[in-house]
Amino acid sequence: MSQDAAIAPPPRVLIIDDEPQIRRFLDISLRAQGYRVLQAGTAAEGLAELATHGADLVVLDLGLPDRDGHEVLRELRQWSAVPVIMLTVRAGESEKVAALDGGANDYVTKPFGVQELMARIRVLLRQSGGATPEEIVFDDGRLHVNLALREVTMDGEAAGLSRKEYALLALLMRHAGRVVTQPQLLRELWGPTHEEDTHYLRILVGKLRQKLHDDATAPRYIVTEPGVGLRFIGQARG
Repeated sequence: MSQDAAIAPPPRVLIIDDEPQIRRFLDISLRAQGYRVLQAGTAAEGLAELATHGADLVVLDLGLPDRDGHEVLRELRQWSAVPVIMLTVRAGESEKVAALDGGANDYVTKPFGVQELMARIRVLLRQSGGATPEEIVFDDGRLHVNLALREVTMDGEAAGLSRKEYALLALLMRHAGRVVTQPQLLRELWGPTHEEDTHYLRILVGKLRQKLHDDATAPRYIVTEPGVGLRFIGQARG
């Protein structure tokens, strides 16, 4: 491994908050500390960003326009162990307890001091050891996938995946060996209003299989569990 390849990229922080001024303030503050930043203004956008791009830490607002933050946290915890800091104007003890019991790692009340928030972020990143789903690598001699570099090649050539095809593959690889249900896949890739649109998923997985040279009748990578969901059967290296 070259010296350049051994340098870890800066941690990526995903901000899910419906207030543009809060997102802008956090974006400036986090980038000034060397972090990479992703932003989302709704729960659907935030979950899609996390499923597509991954994150080292999530700052999640409780008061989102499309879904309650507690609900978003519960869903996120079904498929991700990423550290989560809840950010909210709700200062009640019961809210804090509910967030922590629901899987949040920390809780900050608005208005907040940016230095305190940065300290809490540093603590959680140290505790998590910096291990993220994006560090997943898969290589069986034909298919090579590196989620950190967003590389997908077949026999040494770029697979040419679309954004949605890549998001599907990445989501399945983060759960390698486990079934990811159809509703979860539809929520993460198209949003919560598309949980019944299974034809979207059939078309997308068909296109992905074609580009991976994977046969649905004798799958090497993606298995369909009829009526349940999809499973990546290759063994990814984390």
